[in-house]
Amino acid sequence: MNVGSRRNAVLLLAHGSPDSADEIPEYLQRVTSGRPLPPQVVQEIAHRYQLVGFSPLTCWTMKQGQQLSSELGVPVYVGMRNWKPFIPDVLAQMASDGIDHAVVICLAPQNSRTSVGLYRRGVESNGDLPFTFDFVESWHDHPKLVKAFAEKFIAGLQAAHREAGSELPVIFTAHSVPQRTISEGDPYQEQALRTAELVAAQVGLKPDRWTFAFQSQGMSGGPWIGPTVEETILKLKRAGATGVFVDPIGFLCDHVEVLYDIDIAFKQFAEKEGLRLWRAASLNESLTLTAALADIARSRLSALRSSV
Repeated sequence: MNVGSRRNAVLLLAHGSPDSADEIPEYLQRVTSGRPLPPQVVQEIAHRYQLVGFSPLTCWTMKQGQQLSSELGVPVYVGMRNWKPFIPDVLAQMASDGIDHAVVICLAPQNSRTSVGLYRRGVESNGDLPFTFDFVESWHDHPKLVKAFAEKFIAGLQAAHREAGSELPVIFTAHSVPQRTISEGDPYQEQALRTAELVAAQVGLKPDRWTFAFQSQGMSGGPWIGPTVEETILKLKRAGATGVFVDPIGFLCDHVEVLYDIDIAFKQFAEKEGLRLWRAASLNESLTLTAALADIARSRLSALRSSV
């Protein structure tokens, strides 16, 4: 899908994740821009990676990029803000490959300055690039993204209901951000809730059957937005629930926030409170997710074609 003689591409951006627990100290230095963290925080995060064994974020993101390239017929590059392949290295490769224009899509559909804003800065801070780019600010309400989540939701909830023998309340989740971010006008909280509303509507989930919680609050700094998943589980328990179904609609693939925070920590918390916990599968290699990304890229490239 090249416009005239222009060589177009797509650049997918993500947070990045180390391959092993041994790389955690270096990784966290990048996450905090060199600001030291208390040793116990570093140790706790390394421990979580050890329990998971391996963070598949990079593998899944590369797979998503390969599927998108096959769908579009244009090169798709993957850049990570905090780990390999680093954004500056990928931009250099794109320049070397003769790319003239790129559609840049963050694999964080809900826009926050703590994620999407930092990814954009990661691109723009590399000076004068030899190609133009069109940066997608958010795509939290894209119909095919909603459909992708709905597909995983339906399959997961049906299986959970069979195991539980009864209906389960649903907790949609997304990664928490500092409260000051929202107080200063960040749209993230509103967009995360909107994604959940659209998924619930797509699967026919009544408003009294689901709620929302923010997970993975930071271990240092000021207050982060909630309610937390733990608070929400306790609230549902008081209302008579004996199990819960979690759907992390703020994440596009498996990584530590899913494989540890939900599958280990929240599950153990629920069990201590006498509840069982199930989870919707992550999108990972979902072809419907690929279709959503392809739609976004095509529309942006079509707009480019119309303007030249």
